[in-house]
Amino acid sequence: MSARRDRFRHIVETLSRHGLGFALGHLGLDRLHLPGRPSPLPAEASGVPLPARVRLALEDLGAVYIKFGQIVSTRTDVLPPEYAAELAKLQDASPPVLAEQIRTVIAEELRPRADRLLASLQDVPLATGSIGQVHESTVEQAGGRDDVVVKVRRPGVVAQVNEDLEIMAELAKRAEQASAAIAGFHVSALVDEFSQTMRAELDYLQEARNAEQFAENFAGDSRVHIPRVFWDTTTSRVLTLERVRGIKVNDVQALRAAGIDAGGLAVGACNILLKMVFEDGFFHADPHPGNFFVEPDGRLGIIDFGMVGQISDTARWNLVRVLLAVVEQDAGRLTTAMVQLCGATEAADASGLQASLGRLVGRYAGRPLAQVPIVPVLTELAGLLRAHRLRLPRETALLVKMLIMADGLGKQLDPGFELTAQLAPFTRRILLGSLSPEALASRLKKLGWEALQFGTEAPELARRLLEVLERGGLDVHFRADELDRLLDKAERTGNRIVAGLITAALIGAVGELVSVQPERWRGWPKALVTAGLGGVGALGGYLAVTSRHRRRS
Repeated sequence: MSARRDRFRHIVETLSRHGLGFALGHLGLDRLHLPGRPSPLPAEASGVPLPARVRLALEDLGAVYIKFGQIVSTRTDVLPPEYAAELAKLQDASPPVLAEQIRTVIAEELRPRADRLLASLQDVPLATGSIGQVHESTVEQAGGRDDVVVKVRRPGVVAQVNEDLEIMAELAKRAEQASAAIAGFHVSALVDEFSQTMRAELDYLQEARNAEQFAENFAGDSRVHIPRVFWDTTTSRVLTLERVRGIKVNDVQALRAAGIDAGGLAVGACNILLKMVFEDGFFHADPHPGNFFVEPDGRLGIIDFGMVGQISDTARWNLVRVLLAVVEQDAGRLTTAMVQLCGATEAADASGLQASLGRLVGRYAGRPLAQVPIVPVLTELAGLLRAHRLRLPRETALLVKMLIMADGLGKQLDPGFELTAQLAPFTRRILLGSLSPEALASRLKKLGWEALQFGTEAPELARRLLEVLERGGLDVHFRADELDRLLDKAERTGNRIVAGLITAALIGAVGELVSVQPERWRGWPKALVTAGLGGVGALGGYLAVTSRHRRRS
């Protein structure tokens, strides 16, 4: 029997053992003739709630399924709350790899450079996980000795992960084909997103690049310490980073003993996370307390850069629009913003979604943005998305997860902490930034180039139309007076396109100049700006009017 069939057999037996035999039909596994299958609800599963049985089954299925459950537990836009809460309990309790195997991997990867780490490598791991294992070591440098942590990928994990991801993708496809309800949860898309995340975590070179990106974003910021990457002892299987030492950020008792203000730390840490999102567009997507340390000099040391998120200006703006629509109690704008945030064109039941959102915003009537509790709002919005079969894109879902975790971290340090109060200044800056001369010039430039692109594509579209007409694809009859009016309209349309192209070119040129040299633009007299814009309008108007006049004469 092949290894793949063995794995399918293990899945069947595991699901059955935990009373999930009813799911086999949805997964297309009931057609596999595997002997010894337990009854649909064995005695050990009796009395255990269904969400808990799902969690236990994932734990038995191993590392990839545990990781999938952990990630899906944050997707409250897809998963019902009771399942999300249960899957959040999943722990990666992988047994440690023997020190001899770790040393072998390091020796194979680094060859002559391996001795730099092996000489002082500690056999007892600092941490173990399904993908890798972390050990302490030191590295000799010209200026002395540096304490480092060495993250080593488990032997054979890539083949195991790839096999499980392929099986998971096949099961998701079968489930969507077997059940329209399951298809509505976009399971295949979720598995695809998860596969990208897992494969990225297998490559330690990517994690090293992520760490350097954060270091660049916080260069010169005395609040933050991003560990240095030791590139000469880093590969896709071995990652060597500067050791970060300090008090775990949620250890309130130790923080007090060290004289650190927990409330101030809550504000500072969350502002760092918000900067990642709203200024850098590149954020730590797993900000649990184990990844943040308060160092002796007061800096916040951040570790573990395997899971990161990137968010576009458009997504950031849509999130701000959602928050503003809640404050302004505008259910219509909130509906539009939510649909756009999900990357959809429209909701299947737009009126029903708007009515539900109207009830939500009504509960926050009269409150300023700083007093709107963001976590309950995001949680309820996620539930409404789930009910209306809308799904957040991966990066936006990671952002929502990060904001919820940041709020939870803040409340651990200070029960009176409210993330929205810290969020307000960032949203204000985004709003003001959208009205800046540079932003307006960028929009004008984009409109200009889009118009030019349309102009360059118009001849090709016309050529295709002529080819269709020559092949007899269309049979259209006109009377003489109708044809004359049609030609008149066509000529006027052509003239308007020419006028539009010239005007768009001027707008594009002005936009390019302003975006490249904004300091020069700010110094122009107001009259000159007005004259320039007026000239663009006058030119377009002149061409359009004179073109129409010539036709009539």
